[in-house]
Amino acid sequence: MFELIQNDGAARRGRLKLEHGVVETPVFMPCGTYGTVKGMTPLDLSEIGTQILLGNTFHLMLRPSDQSIRSLGGLHRFMNWSKPILTDSGGFQIFSLGEMNKLTEEGVVFRSPVNGDKVELTPERSIDAQMNFGSDIIMVLDDCTAPDKSELEVRDSMELSMRWAERSKSRFKEAQASNSKHYSKLFGIVQGGMHANLRLESLQRLREIGFDGYAIGGLSVGESKEEMKETLDRLLPHMIAEAPRYLMGVGSPKDIVMGVELGVDMFDCVLPTRNGRNGYAFTSGGVVKIRNAKHKSSDRSLDEECDCYTCQNFSRAYLHHLDRCGEMLGSILMTKHNLYYYHSLMARLRDAIEHGTFRTLVETLKRGWEKYD
Repeated sequence: MFELIQNDGAARRGRLKLEHGVVETPVFMPCGTYGTVKGMTPLDLSEIGTQILLGNTFHLMLRPSDQSIRSLGGLHRFMNWSKPILTDSGGFQIFSLGEMNKLTEEGVVFRSPVNGDKVELTPERSIDAQMNFGSDIIMVLDDCTAPDKSELEVRDSMELSMRWAERSKSRFKEAQASNSKHYSKLFGIVQGGMHANLRLESLQRLREIGFDGYAIGGLSVGESKEEMKETLDRLLPHMIAEAPRYLMGVGSPKDIVMGVELGVDMFDCVLPTRNGRNGYAFTSGGVVKIRNAKHKSSDRSLDEECDCYTCQNFSRAYLHHLDRCGEMLGSILMTKHNLYYYHSLMARLRDAIEHGTFRTLVETLKRGWEKYD
């Protein structure tokens, strides 16, 4: 499933072989929460270099429902995306819904944000939903804790997640046994907050259960950048070299470069799409805030070093105008640029690792990001 091609320090260049295609790593996965990346067609995504998408189990099982998607041929056919799809488990929504849910040993009960109906999500239900989607990569259900929780509270949460991981694996094995055409891969999720001892214990328990890949959850949830880096520094050297490593919900270009430098293979985040819709562009010279008045008459492109459709055809003045008028084209063009920038960044990182120039590239990127808009 996973081939480790080259190391440059701790940074890894790999290849992930899935049912719907080969994914070159390190890789960034755009978030297609409702079966769509906002503002982008599947053709757009392919053209800018998207290799794999992330879908949201929580939202898709509520609307239109995982059973409906299965009856329509699975998520790939439903959204007309022929490349790999990873679906999350719904665990982060347990965390983000906060007071709307009730957590028990069995799972979580919550009120649907769509219609207020009572909904129960268990490890088994999450696996069933993702199997109905036909996901290439399926995630176990986990419990995510806020960084301000006590170590005892984090331990209780981590141990619950490990019990859920066992149940998720059992349900997954049942599905494998009953479906000869089964091809999905199952990833476990390391939890444990900012506590290195709990993280290492979580990782060991997941390794004993056995998974196709291992994700790092519970980061980018309000902790400082220093805490995130320290947690990854302590954990990543102990992770299995032969399995893919996925840092969930991260992040900015700087966070991604830091993660790759420490040995992470896979990333996802809403930043490039959400920020694009809100007038923020990631560029080789840092973040451009297109709503700033100084762009009103600028004939410069967003990024002179970028070859994307937006940068090759439109000025900052035009993008500023679209944003001020609330035109959807502005969000589309900004989103297209941001995703192109992320995918190009990942391609440069892969190439640098292969050629042993990763450190030089990182220094070049950092100097560029220090420029002023």
